Amino acid sequence: MWYVYIIRSINFPDQEYVGATEDLKRRIPEHNAGKSAHTSKFKPWQLVWYCAFPDKYKALAFEKYLKSHSGRAFAKKRL
Repeated sequence: MWYVYIIRSINFPDQEYVGATEDLKRRIPEHNAGKSAHTSKFKPWQLVWYCAFPDKYKALAFEKYLKSHSGRAFAKKRL
């Protein structure tokens, strides 16, 4: 399974990050440990939403959509 997820910074609530991973239980602690250059300055993070996909490419396509302008609007309104 592949997961698309949204995390939100605890100290900077306006900061959100969308990502995809095969191991969600490992990935969130990695964000909080500062192992990602994109998220290290806004740690700690909390998981806001995730969705499981049986196919890697569908997960990556949905992640790309959520990072687009219309995808951000969809996530803000629906997720």
